[in-house]
Amino acid sequence: MVLGYGFCGLVIAFLFLRLSPAIEAAPPAHIEGGSPSCLGLRHSGGVVWRLSGLFGLDAFGGGFVVQSLAAYWFHLRFGAEPAQLGEIFFGANILAGFSALMAAQLSRRFGLVNTMVFTHLPSNLLLILVPLMPNQTAAIFVLLLRFSISQMDVPTRQSYLMAVVHPEERSAAAGITGVARTTGAALAPACAGMLLASPALLNFPFYLAGGLKIIYDLLLYRSFIGLKPPEEDGDAGRK
Repeated sequence: MVLGYGFCGLVIAFLFLRLSPAIEAAPPAHIEGGSPSCLGLRHSGGVVWRLSGLFGLDAFGGGFVVQSLAAYWFHLRFGAEPAQLGEIFFGANILAGFSALMAAQLSRRFGLVNTMVFTHLPSNLLLILVPLMPNQTAAIFVLLLRFSISQMDVPTRQSYLMAVVHPEERSAAAGITGVARTTGAALAPACAGMLLASPALLNFPFYLAGGLKIIYDLLLYRSFIGLKPPEEDGDAGRK
């Protein structure tokens, strides 16, 4: 499985290397040869760096409860066997997929930032509740309920990022924010592993994950509720 995953990554890298510059949006003629860019950003740097910090915080929080660690927690706490864990997370991912599909309809009605925040907040509250459940059945139910709304912020987050940066800077913005998320997600599991090694701290990864992600939601709402994407607020929304 590990070798197969690595091989798929190499195939994807090879396909990306074969792409030509024609896939990029051409910069407007009036900025050709203008001010130098920072990692491909000329006008959208402030927005991208702020979003990168927030996305990194969100990914760091989520790294405490990646599915492998959550499965291990169910094994430690309730003695769940591998076959049962496979069923739990198969169902969880199916629900997560449906939640992502629902995001488009909600965002058209309520806006991208509102959809991101007001679906993510209850999801994170449910995450905190998982270890507080008295038995495995209740914990699984809360986890599945959480997954049923957990991915609504993913397509809306990506759409929002692409909407508020200049078209010619979208690739750079996606790359920078992607690295921020990957870095945050890579750091947290080491901390979570140390917590899971202590019986007294067994539930803390869920509390830290939910708490950090709630802080992310509140900061995102405060910082970006006034920055509307163009389709919600006309061309004035892009800065």
